[in-house]
Amino acid sequence: MNTFLIVLVLILAAVAIGQVVRVLELSASVSGKDPNAVTDADNNRQGWYMMIFLVGMMAFFLWNTYDAWGTLLPKAASVHGAEIDKLMAISMVTIVLMFFVTQPLLFYFSFKYRGNSQRKATFVEHDNKLELLWTSVPAVVLAGLILYGLSTWNTIMFKAPAEDPIVVEIYAKQFGWNARYSGKDNQLGSAGVRNIAGANILGVDQNDAKSMDDVVTTELHLPVGKPVLFKFRAQDVIHSAFMPHFRLQMNCVPGAVTQFGFTPSVTTAEMRADPKLQAKVDNINVIRSERGDEPYTFDYVLLCNKICGSAHYNMQMKIVVETEEEYNNWMKEQKTFAQTL
Repeated sequence: MNTFLIVLVLILAAVAIGQVVRVLELSASVSGKDPNAVTDADNNRQGWYMMIFLVGMMAFFLWNTYDAWGTLLPKAASVHGAEIDKLMAISMVTIVLMFFVTQPLLFYFSFKYRGNSQRKATFVEHDNKLELLWTSVPAVVLAGLILYGLSTWNTIMFKAPAEDPIVVEIYAKQFGWNARYSGKDNQLGSAGVRNIAGANILGVDQNDAKSMDDVVTTELHLPVGKPVLFKFRAQDVIHSAFMPHFRLQMNCVPGAVTQFGFTPSVTTAEMRADPKLQAKVDNINVIRSERGDEPYTFDYVLLCNKICGSAHYNMQMKIVVETEEEYNNWMKEQKTFAQTL
């Protein structure tokens, strides 16, 4: 009902504005004036409107940046995350600098060269120097950003593999996640959708000896400072494994295996103790308290960053980064694949 009333008010407002414009046109016709004529006063007024809009836009940008600053992600919780954050910072600084250069010039020239009956615009068909300037400068800047981005990506993705990383499979399906640890042999057994049956929801091959010590979980635990190699699979459609605090994202494609290696550098407990993160959590809990919701406690999380269906928003899995001792104790509590058969 509220939506209907809002739409109705908007329609009536549009009709009212149209009627006012029509009345102004008729009054101008009665007085003998051309309602479509543009006078110097009109141009001056529009020129000043442009300058006022410029000031308002800049003020809004600065306020919005200040207001949203506290909602940014906390420090990166992975070794490679620092490089991602550096790339992001350089890109954003470049974009914002260009914004503060180009927008004032655009609005200023619109104001300076506004229409004037005493002045005639000069028609310039072509200017090679200007064309070269506004083509080459953006091309050089963008090429620099792209090359730096490629260099960062290659450094992260194609570095020398870590010695004996913990191999973990991340399995995506509508609408949830599962993790499969490679067990004591640190080798994942083969798997496929044709093997899915009953409790074997990941389609692990029961005839593969390497599968027997694999550990399937619904929560992801990682030891801090230890390299991890993720293997990603999907059961149905393309999903995207997104771990924002680790600056990690990789598509999960049905029928294929993708991978990403990284080293977690900050435990969950250490991140919870960060003053900046605590301020964010306190702000969230103020909002939740006003709505009558339970208090929020920070956890690392695995999300799906592809719109994969109606319950896409439900695809979340808790990630715990802990000490190696805590991780080993947790692993001892988990059942191997052989024990679930």
